[in-house]
Amino acid sequence: MKSFALVRADDSDKVKIALHDLERYGHIQFSATPKCIEPNYADELLVSVMGVSLKSKCNSAALVELNNHAGAAISRLKKIHPPAHIIIISPRHKMFEELAGKFQKYPEFDRTFNHQKKPAKHGYDSGERRIIQSYA
Repeated sequence: MKSFALVRADDSDKVKIALHDLERYGHIQFSATPKCIEPNYADELLVSVMGVSLKSKCNSAALVELNNHAGAAISRLKKIHPPAHIIIISPRHKMFEELAGKFQKYPEFDRTFNHQKKPAKHGYDSGERRIIQSYA
């Protein structure tokens, strides 16, 4: 029986790492490419599944269909510590059918990392070891 994993985080990099952790360390198999969903919708799904009020909103979210049974996915998820909030949605949840019907319509979640140099900090210029001097 298939299930979904909803991954919510503060930023897309944390979602990417969490997806990687699910596969690599949780040994959870994806049956489809992760999809990008609206953060507000992800927050609504969380409230619906957990039955509690939202503590904090997310800024990035992904939904992925799993080959694993929901119970197995949950027990494997407990053994890893991804940097995101992950909810397993099984067929027993009322929104499962809605997600299953819409899943293919969502755009793919971009899992690539941007390896751009970050701006200089603490007076260093582009990673060089010389201090930038400012003249008045």
